[in-house]
Amino acid sequence: MAYLLISAAHKSSGKTMVSVGLAAAFGARGLRVQPFKKGPDYIDPMWLARAGGRPCYNLDFNTQTETEIRALFTRHAGPADLSLIEGNKGLHDGVDLEGRDSTAALAKLIGAPVVLIIDVTGITRGVAPMVLGNQIFDRDVTIGGVILNRVASARQESKLRQAVERYTDVPVIGAIGRDSTLLVKERHLGLTTPDEMATLDEMISRLRLAVERSVDLDRALEIARGASVIQLPGAGSAQPSTFAGAQRTTAVKPDLRIAVARDTAFSFYYPDDLEALEEAGAELVFFDTLRDAQLPQANGLFIGGGFPEMQMPALAANKDLRAQVRQAAEAGLPIYAECGGLMYLTRSIAWGSEVHEMVGFIQAETVMHAKPQGRGLVVLEETDASPWPRADKPASGGDRPRIPAHEFHYAALERVDPATRFAYRVIRGHGIDGRHDGIVKGNVLGSFSHLRSTERCGCWARRFVAFVRACKQTARSRSA
Repeated sequence: MAYLLISAAHKSSGKTMVSVGLAAAFGARGLRVQPFKKGPDYIDPMWLARAGGRPCYNLDFNTQTETEIRALFTRHAGPADLSLIEGNKGLHDGVDLEGRDSTAALAKLIGAPVVLIIDVTGITRGVAPMVLGNQIFDRDVTIGGVILNRVASARQESKLRQAVERYTDVPVIGAIGRDSTLLVKERHLGLTTPDEMATLDEMISRLRLAVERSVDLDRALEIARGASVIQLPGAGSAQPSTFAGAQRTTAVKPDLRIAVARDTAFSFYYPDDLEALEEAGAELVFFDTLRDAQLPQANGLFIGGGFPEMQMPALAANKDLRAQVRQAAEAGLPIYAECGGLMYLTRSIAWGSEVHEMVGFIQAETVMHAKPQGRGLVVLEETDASPWPRADKPASGGDRPRIPAHEFHYAALERVDPATRFAYRVIRGHGIDGRHDGIVKGNVLGSFSHLRSTERCGCWARRFVAFVRACKQTARSRSA
């Protein structure tokens, strides 16, 4: 297994664009490249998936145990020639003071050598203490090389290389020049998504060429081949692993269909969540909320997060589909809606002077604000209103399991029906009103929080499929 973790000295150093360029460059050499992203994140993985030609999987200390992280990584890295893991923020940044949730901690957990991206804007000799500081702060992290990014001139590059070579033992394996055409526009939730870029292939090609011209790919591959080969507990035993994610669950024959909204308005899905839905017995049918006039025939509906506020006119214009979604919800169709999906189910979305009608099933109105209304990691506690079955539901008065998740929304719900029931109490985070999240109405659950189908999060995909299956059986019994 060859793998490389791409990190940076600090946030916004250009590591996503460099990672995309590396994935495309190695892919152009004929290598099978498997991308990963230190999560939680949706948008960067979309870019990495497009560049690498394979789904990009999140490795996330918040929603996964260390065993799950290692198992998911080895399962997907094993068949690849090279795995690229993009970190988040700076190498040593994180919520935990001890750094247990940092990119550095991930590098140590999976034995990955690090290539450090440094934004050298306005820097010359000062690059050396930046490299040294990241290196000596945790000697258990292997920094295999440095890529200088946004270099202004050949003169600056020469000074930077000399400083790193004189004061450190870390090789400079690349120097990428400052180029405005290599920047992707950012907005309120991060980078523009690939599906929204008309010049996507051109942009990835520019990033690939920039990396091919400026980075020693042979040296990078050599560093990647020096990665530790990690072993799961029990590896080498004749018994199959029982650790979550270590291997794909035996395929089951689908006995129900779940329609999934996937387009430029709703695109925030973890690939392993979709796989978990299938492994639980669901056939997934994708549809476009902007263009499809008909809702697919299905036993359940999943509307993920995304940017419905950027597509308000088109969503509103598709009146037939909105009406069908509302009718289906009123008829008892099980629906799970996350963040953008929740916004879509409300009466309307307002942003500035524009207001557009939405589905209208949830009795509330969505209003976009200039600042985030909820941002970061959340902790939820289920209430008795939660509609999905749970095998470990405690007895009356017992401790309820807490669910780690995340939220990032500039939207808030106003004029919420005072009789609304909520699936969650918010222990940490904001949710809908600072105290609750997860509106429950009929067989619909709509929440600002994003779940991940892991053991730590209660395997929501399996529970949702079980709920859809129970609703299907109830409907069949009534019909009979």
